[in-house]
Amino acid sequence: MKTVLIVEDEKIIRQGIRTMVQRSGVPVEIIMECSNGEMALDILREQEVDVMFTDIRMPKMDGIQLVKEVQKLARKPEIVAISGYDDFSYAVEMLRNGVREYILKPVEREKIVEIMAKLEEELSAHMQKNQTEKKFGLAQIKHLLAEEEIKEEELALLVEKYEDIFFPGEYVVCVAGKDFEMEMRNDIFYVDDLPNCNLCILSQELLEVLLKNELWNQYAGISGTHLGVAEFRKAYQEALEARKRAFYQMKPVVYFDDPLPKVPEGLLTQARRHVEETAWTQRLHLVGTERTEELGTHWNTLFTELKKCHIDFKEFEDGMLTFLQDLHNLYRSMMTEEKSQRLEALSNIYGFLHSEAYEEALMNLVLEVHSEVNQREDNSKNQQKIKQAIAYIDEHYNEDLNMAVVSNEISMNYSLFSFAFKQYTGTNFVTYLRDIRIEKAKKLLAETDLKVIDISQQVGYDNEKHFMKVFKSVCGVSPTEFRKNMSQS
Repeated sequence: MKTVLIVEDEKIIRQGIRTMVQRSGVPVEIIMECSNGEMALDILREQEVDVMFTDIRMPKMDGIQLVKEVQKLARKPEIVAISGYDDFSYAVEMLRNGVREYILKPVEREKIVEIMAKLEEELSAHMQKNQTEKKFGLAQIKHLLAEEEIKEEELALLVEKYEDIFFPGEYVVCVAGKDFEMEMRNDIFYVDDLPNCNLCILSQELLEVLLKNELWNQYAGISGTHLGVAEFRKAYQEALEARKRAFYQMKPVVYFDDPLPKVPEGLLTQARRHVEETAWTQRLHLVGTERTEELGTHWNTLFTELKKCHIDFKEFEDGMLTFLQDLHNLYRSMMTEEKSQRLEALSNIYGFLHSEAYEEALMNLVLEVHSEVNQREDNSKNQQKIKQAIAYIDEHYNEDLNMAVVSNEISMNYSLFSFAFKQYTGTNFVTYLRDIRIEKAKKLLAETDLKVIDISQQVGYDNEKHFMKVFKSVCGVSPTEFRKNMSQS
C-alpha cells in the first residue's frame, strides 16, 4: 500500500489512527493527515491515495460531502468512515455513496488492523489484475494507433475492456521523443516503445504537474482534451502534430490548439523549393565534391525554413527518407555496420529530441561520407600520379634523379608525393630508386663486358666507389665478385 490519508479534525484522534496504521503490519509508504474535507479534496485532486479514513463531522466540509465529491474524481480511494454512535444514520448514507468500511469511536486497534489487512489484500489483487490487463491492453492500444480504420465492433470491444483502465475520465495525450522517460504510475498511462515517440495519457490536472517535472525540456506535443477510447486516435494525432511543431520550432511544449505563425504565401512558395525532388538530388550530388561549404549551406537553409514552419512536415519527411535511402545505395561499399545503424536512427526523425539534435546527427554522417568519398577520389588520383612517377623513374633512373625532380615532373606536392609513393610501392623513394639501379647493374654485369666504372655511370652513379658500396650492401658481394659468380653458374 502506497498512500493513506487520515481526515479528522481532532488532532489526538488523528494521530492515534496514524499510529495504529503504522503498527497494523501493513507496509505504507506515505501517511498524510488533514483536518477537514476541503483540505482532503485538494490532496485527492493532486495525487493518488489508496485508502482514506475520514470522520463524519468536521468543519468547512464534513465527511458526507467529502465522500460525494470523491465520487466525481477519476481516481477514488477506498474509504473508511469513522463516527460516533449518534452519527450512525449518516454513516448509512456514506455507505451508499461508496464507503467500504464503517468504524465507531473510540477507534479500536484490532479493527484498524483487520481493515488494513483486508484492503491491502484487495488492493494487491486489483493491482495485479490491473497490470495484467494493461499488458494485454497495451497491444490493443497500439493496434488502435497503427490501423488506418478500426471496425465498430473492435472499437466497442476496446471500450468495454479498457475504457476504465486507460481512459477513466477526460484526458490529454502527450507525445515526446524517445528520450522521454518516466516511472510507471497508476494515474498516468505511459508507453515507451512506439516507433517514433514515447507518449502518456493523463488528466489535465496531472499535466500541469508533469510539465513542471518530467516534460519541461522534452519538446513535447499536447493534444486537446478528450474522453474515452473512441477519441484516442484523434488525440494521438493532435499530440503528434503538436510534437512536430515543438520539434522543429525548438519549443519545450506546444499545444495542438496553439496558433500557427502567419506566413506570406510568397515565402511559403519560395521555401517549398527546398523540398522539391531537384533540391534533394542536388544535396545528394554535392556529397563527395569539393563544394563542402555549399553542401553545408543547402542543409542549413532547409532546417532554417523548417524552424519557421515554412515547409510542410510531411514533404520533408518523405524527402528525407528518400535521401537517406539514396545515400545508402550510392555509397553502399563504405556503409559499415556502424554507419548503417546511424542511417536507420536518422530514418526515425522524431525519435530525436529536437530538430537541432537531428540536424547535427545528420550532418555528422553526411560530412563523414563526403570526406571519405573525397579521400577515395584523392587516393585514386594520387595512384595515377604515382604510376606516372614510376614510369618516369624507369625511363630516367640513369640520370641525376631525386624525389624533388620526380614530384615536380608529375606536379605533386613534395610531402604528399613522399606519403603517396610509400603507400603505393610499400617503400620510400630512395630505396625504390636504389633497387632499380642495382637490378639494372646486375643485368649489365651478367650480360656485358662493360667495366664497373662504366656500368655505375649507366645506372646513375657518378662515383664508382659509392656505386660499389651500395651494390655490396644490397647484394652481399662486390660487382666484380657478382660477375665472377654469374660466369661460373
